[in-house]
This record gives sequence, structure tokens and C-alpha cells, in this order.
Amino acid sequence: MKVGFIGLGIMGSRMAAHLLKAGHEMVVYNRTQSKADELVEQGATRAESPEDVAKQCRLVFTMLSTPEAVEEVALGTNGFLKALPGNSLWVNCSTVNPSFTIKMAKHASKMGQRYLDAPVSGSLVPAEKGELIFLIGGNAADIEQVQELLYLMGKETVHVGEHGQGASMKMVNNMMLAQAMASFAEALKLGTALGISEEKLCETLLGGPAAAPFLNLKQVKILNRDFSPQFPLEWAHKDLHLASVTAYEQNVALPSLQATKELYGQAKEKGFGEEDLSAVYRIFLSDRK
Repeated sequence: MKVGFIGLGIMGSRMAAHLLKAGHEMVVYNRTQSKADELVEQGATRAESPEDVAKQCRLVFTMLSTPEAVEEVALGTNGFLKALPGNSLWVNCSTVNPSFTIKMAKHASKMGQRYLDAPVSGSLVPAEKGELIFLIGGNAADIEQVQELLYLMGKETVHVGEHGQGASMKMVNNMMLAQAMASFAEALKLGTALGISEEKLCETLLGGPAAAPFLNLKQVKILNRDFSPQFPLEWAHKDLHLASVTAYEQNVALPSLQATKELYGQAKEKGFGEEDLSAVYRIFLSDRK
């Protein structure tokens, strides 16, 4: 099957690589073209624009950073939606807000195309291992068409409901993830202020019932001050902002979300945006290391 893949960052490059290794013919595009080089060397075809992808494929995956980036590649001057053959399928794996997702689904439908919102739970390591979890909104028949491909990139698919529901579940998931990381950072700050070592805090807290399981993966980063990105802090901040926008749209008050968003905003302002989200701990360190 010939598959188009647009967006080859930390996640998209690894997802596309799994499809390519499985023998699928890949047409890839990234705004920074050098990010496609490795896949092209392995046999993928480089497209010159999103529109160029659509002219060669009836199935397109997107994995992009923001709603604005998604809208540009789909509907912009060189967007792919207008160039797709009728009744093609667009699988959007980007983390975007539900109202935007529904808008994109409606645009696709008006242009005679099918759409799935299929954001993923998991960061760099699960993407490398093909162990992502797809949270999907859309038609069950469309999911069935791409199920084999999803299982090459991930270990599980969850059909949450209609269009927008996959994006909604991902938003709730990422909100909890970012808040758990921030809470752990604050716990470490108070604990060390009371004279407990970081090592002892990590050992005790991460072995107890209060810690989210993913925090075990962040222990080494914190103790070694290695904040190389698995899930960049700037995208955690973006997701918290989109959750805040969604809460406003739904007339829902989420005060702890707003406080957490400001904490990540402070970390981003201090220059930690391109580091892992665990770098939110750095704002509590006097040496900023």
C-alpha cells in the first residue's frame, strides 16, 4: 500500500519508519526537508509539498505540532486535501483540540474525503518500539481500513467515539500527564528543602501509590540532569493551552490546569521549551542545571 506521511519530527519520523520497514511504499514530506533524509535513504519517496503527497496517495497520515501547522498542510496554498482523489482517507495523529478536529473533519467531508482523529499516547521510546496507543475518533469502517498499519506503529487502538472524541481523550490524557510531572517536581523541591536527597525521594515516591507510572521514566533524567527531549516541554505547554481553550469553550472551570499551564509557561520562558517536559523541575533549581 502506498502511504503518505506528513510531519517527521520526534514522533512522525519513527512512526513512518515502521511502515517503511514493513514494506509499504512511503511518500513523505516535512517542511524542514532534511528531516526526511533518513527515510529517503531507506527507500521512501520525498514529496516537494503536501499537495505532492496527495497526488501520489489515497491514504495520508499527519503528525504535526500545532493546529496551525495541521491547517496549513491540509488547507493552505499547497495543501493536500484539495489534491486527494475522492474518498481518500486522512488520519490525523497530531495532538490538537477537539473543536479544531471537528472543523477539520467537516472540511474533509465537504471535499469528499474521509477523516480520523487518531492522536497517540506515548512519546519517543514507545514510538521507536512501535508501542504507541492510538486514541481514535471517527467511523469504525475507516479504522478497519488502517488497522494493520496502526498495529505496525502501536500496540493498541482505542475507538473512543465519533469525530473529535479521540482528540478529546488525548487532551484529557496529556493534561493529567503534565500535571503529574509538575506535582512531582514540586514534591522534589519541598522534599530537598527539608533535607531529603533527590535519590531517596525518587526511590520512595516512585515506589508508592501516589506516583503516575510514567514518572519512573523521568527519574534518570532528573537525577542525571539529562533533559534531552522525549516529549518536549513546549508541546506540553501547548497541550495545556489547548485544554484551557477547550475548558473555556465548554464553560468548565479547571483552576489547577491554569496554574500548571503557567508553571510550564514559566519554564518555557526560561529557555527550557525544547527540552523534555521533565525540565519543568529546572525552574526549582537554584543552579538551573
